Amino acid sequence: MEFTCPRCATSAEAEFYGPCPSCRAELIATFRSDGRVVELAEYEPKMNVTPNAVALKDD
Repeated sequence: MEFTCPRCATSAEAEFYGPCPSCRAELIATFRSDGRVVELAEYEPKMNVTPNAVALKDD
């Protein structure tokens, strides 16, 4: 399919509509970043629910 590149307005031919291959390569080079590890606090459930009488019943 032939179309006009929405970024640089040149004629491009590709299977799907979007930036031309040169614009795509430029965008990948500009916005590429390395992944990072995010440290999160360990999950602790809230204790705002009281157990019911059946759960506390001793057999």
